[in-house]
Amino acid sequence: MKQMTTDNLAAAYAGESQAHMKYAIFADVAEKEGMADIARMFKAISYAELVHARNHLRELKKIKTTAENLQTAIGGETYEVDEMYPAFIEVAKLQDEKGAVRSFNFAIQAEKIHAVMYEKARLAAEAGNDFVVGRISICPTCGYTHYEGDMPDFCPVCGVPKDKFVAF
Repeated sequence: MKQMTTDNLAAAYAGESQAHMKYAIFADVAEKEGMADIARMFKAISYAELVHARNHLRELKKIKTTAENLQTAIGGETYEVDEMYPAFIEVAKLQDEKGAVRSFNFAIQAEKIHAVMYEKARLAAEAGNDFVVGRISICPTCGYTHYEGDMPDFCPVCGVPKDKFVAF
C-alpha cells in the first residue's frame, strides 16, 4: 500500500475510534439525563463508528492472531506506563493542572495491571490455551482493574467502594 493511503487509513482509524468512544460516553450522559432515545441513537452511531474503525484497521493489516494482538496490546500498555503518562504527568504538574495529573495517574495505575494481564494471556495463547480468569472488576472512577484474589473493600487508587465496581 502506498504511504499516503496508509497514513490516511491510520488517521481515519484514529478519528473513527475517537468518535466511537465519544459517542458511547455521550450515550451514558443521555441515559443519566433520562433521554433514552437519544442514548440509543448515540449507541447505534457509536457502533457504526466501531465498524468503520475495524474496517480501517483490517485494511492496515493490524488485526492478527490473538497472541500477536496481545503482544501489540502489551507494547501499547508498556509505552503508556513507561513513557507517555510519565511525560504527560510532568507537563501537567508544571502547568499546575491538577485534574489532568489525577486523570493521568488514574490511567497509569490501571495500565500497569493491564500489561500484566495481557502478558499472562499472551503466554496462554501462545501455548494454545485461553487465559483462565475469573471475575474482572473495574473501578468506574479511575479504571483500576481487579482480577485476582479477594476484592479490596475500596479501590486502592481512588477509594471508591467495591460495590460500585463494574464486573465482567
